Amino acid sequence: MCNKFDAVPIEVDTQILFQLNAKLDDYDVLYQMWVWDGITAESFIFLSTDIATLTDEEVKTLAKSSPMIKEDSELTMSRNAEGYTFVNFNFKNEQ
Repeated sequence: MCNKFDAVPIEVDTQILFQLNAKLDDYDVLYQMWVWDGITAESFIFLSTDIATLTDEEVKTLAKSSPMIKEDSELTMSRNAEGYTFVNFNFKNEQ
């Protein structure tokens, strides 16, 4: 069985601590907790075609509807060439 998130790219120096396929409203999402260069953070990863009709602000609003995102968390968002959209949040510097 092929999972739509099987091809999510992972940067060489990023360590995935935990990941889980989930739903955010009606959208499939891959939740990841990761560490990179002493920074721990979390991501919601969408298949870009699933959210193609949403603006960046609408995607961020959708993500913020999750109780997993701390109220004061900074959000970053990127749509990559591999067809995935990343919303990163809950950054914590471990150094």
